[in-house]
Amino acid sequence: MRPVLLLNQDFAPLNLCRTPRALALVERGKAEVVEYGLVPRPEGTRTPARLVDHPAVIRLSRHVKPPPRRIGFSRRAVLRRDGYACQYCGAVTLRPTLDHVVPRRLGGGASWTNLVTSCRDCNQRKAGRTPEQAGMPLLRRPFVPSSS
Repeated sequence: MRPVLLLNQDFAPLNLCRTPRALALVERGKAEVVEYGLVPRPEGTRTPARLVDHPAVIRLSRHVKPPPRRIGFSRRAVLRRDGYACQYCGAVTLRPTLDHVVPRRLGGGASWTNLVTSCRDCNQRKAGRTPEQAGMPLLRRPFVPSSS
């Protein structure tokens, strides 16, 4: 079960798939083999009809729209999205913290739309309250960044 690189019709990489899936795509005529494995097994893969070599790279016969790219959610990504600036007072600090807009105790989880960068003073002043309860409006609402 070696991974097989799946290319779009324009040779753009789409993803990795398993050998049985790649063989099924080739057999149905939905893909063509571009490159076989560097070290083919001497016996190949036995199908009910014949013996088949292992493909390493296949290319789809028709162009498919690739899935949208997403930025991975992490502490560093949230800090980068907010420019390392506090979203309550606008101060840029050397050691920013993350603050939940809706506190975890009120059902707020860790997501792009619930975490913002804040300085230590604003984070402690807000405590476990919402920005409205604490009287600390956000300078900019949190959002999911685009991949570009």
